[in-house]
Amino acid sequence: MTKIRSRPPIDRFGMRTPSQEAPATPGSSNVRPVEGWVPIRDLHARHRRRILAHLMDLDERDRYLRFGYKATTEQIQQYVASIDFKRDEVFGIFNSKLHLVAVAHLAAMPGKGPAGDGSSRGRAMEFGVSVLEAGRGKGLGLRLFVHAIMHARNQHASHMMIHALSENGPMLRIAAKAGAVIERDGPDAEAWLKLPPDTVGTHIDSSLQSIAAEALYRIRYNAMHASDWLKMLVNPI
Repeated sequence: MTKIRSRPPIDRFGMRTPSQEAPATPGSSNVRPVEGWVPIRDLHARHRRRILAHLMDLDERDRYLRFGYKATTEQIQQYVASIDFKRDEVFGIFNSKLHLVAVAHLAAMPGKGPAGDGSSRGRAMEFGVSVLEAGRGKGLGLRLFVHAIMHARNQHASHMMIHALSENGPMLRIAAKAGAVIERDGPDAEAWLKLPPDTVGTHIDSSLQSIAAEALYRIRYNAMHASDWLKMLVNPI
């Protein structure tokens, strides 16, 4: 079985990579859509400060699970500054107060498939996610995972890869339920999910969801600012 070529100690997600190469066998995607709709907004370079604020709100344990090591403030700042929004896709879920409670990073891995560089199996995209404690238990991680699958398909990726610590049970369970093949190497794990090709429907769904999420955000944003103006008029300083 062909092994994955080793990567630098810290990858594009700021995650620690396995010390040894691990074999990967692609699975098949059978993840089911999550009931109900939650607006998932596309994030861009102008959102770096909000992404940074979100990650800084993670406690020490959550940072460890997200990055694979106890990330310091400086390391998180470097990670956020390094995100290439022209190459990658970043998504976020905001709460009713427009605080960013969940963020997913879908990073392109040009020319690399589960069998290594130059694989005939096609290119892959890497998925990373974080959810604040206030957003737990609502299925936000799964929603972002499903959303990322659609976007990866639309980017003509044949596989999606999740690199996580073996103790990150919630993330690995999401990947396993989707049909991903998980390979463990000590404290590290890689999950490879085989993706079906994109369709007209996936492109339409992606566009409609982005438009709807952006519109709802703007409505909430304008409503909050209108409320602030009314308070100032009623109670002038």
